[in-house]
Amino acid sequence: MQLKIWFIYSGDHEIRCVRRKDLLETLARELPDGTIRFSSKVVSIDEANYLKLVHLADGSIITTKVLIGCDGLNSVVAKWLGLCKPKFSGRLGIRAVAEFPDGHNFGQKVLQFFGDGFRSGFAPCDQNTIYWFFAYTPTALRTPIKNDGLNEVDPHKLKQFVLHNLGNVPKEIVGVVEQTKLDSITSAPLKFRQLLNILWPSAIYKGNMCVAGDALHPMTPDIGQGGCAALEDGIVLARHLSQAFLRKQTEERATEEEEYNCIKKGLKKFAEERKWRSFELMATSYMAGRVQQSSGKFINFFRDKVLSSYLAGLLLKRADFDCGNLISSRSY
Repeated sequence: MQLKIWFIYSGDHEIRCVRRKDLLETLARELPDGTIRFSSKVVSIDEANYLKLVHLADGSIITTKVLIGCDGLNSVVAKWLGLCKPKFSGRLGIRAVAEFPDGHNFGQKVLQFFGDGFRSGFAPCDQNTIYWFFAYTPTALRTPIKNDGLNEVDPHKLKQFVLHNLGNVPKEIVGVVEQTKLDSITSAPLKFRQLLNILWPSAIYKGNMCVAGDALHPMTPDIGQGGCAALEDGIVLARHLSQAFLRKQTEERATEEEEYNCIKKGLKKFAEERKWRSFELMATSYMAGRVQQSSGKFINFFRDKVLSSYLAGLLLKRADFDCGNLISSRSY
């Protein structure tokens, strides 16, 4: 796989900023043709003995031995399993990528700026692109978002809103926002799943069905670990689930019931292994966002003078995680 990114070092840690679109395209290129079926919205799920029947919006039905729901924040699979809907955190995020065809002079550095009820961040993906975000609490700023704070608005208004509220930042930061094309700017409410909802493995999986990625652990983006955690899920899930299909050629073919039980056992182990990691990431992200995006003179002073170094170390510590290798010697 080829994916061009920069490595930004902070002490013993590396910070890598990767556009999700680039990552997905890179992963997709490694799959055989026809593996991915696009524009296939799931509308409902049924069971047929040891199989799952996935009903799509176009009327077609996919029959599968194992169903892994990686269908994002509003996961149909998570709903089927009984997981609660993600909650609105009370904050919103504006995100974009600024492109510099002739290169930028930003260097290999990540910057964050904190204000009263808002914060912004800027990080280079490579020498030609810079990712940035602006997260804020609607009640703390005059916001263009309508009433409930959940509706996207005109990208032009979003851009002007960010420029108006950036605060006292260097001119190069203002220039990054000004350079950003409107079709790159998006806005969305920051949501998270209630923490206790995932501590029971039976809520993460049921039989030959489970959730992973944002469908499992939707979190606010305050520690930049949402996509990273999804990659961890993939490795852990593949390690456990592969055991269900590893049988020596000399063995008799497994019955449907035996295969189903092996899959169920693998998914149970996945759920048990990932529940606390998911809990930790969601809790840290939520609390970091609340503290960093606080409002009020006292708490802002405490954040900037006392908590800043602790928070920086905490975020790096959460990213410093080894989910293990794909191959495991553990038997089932």
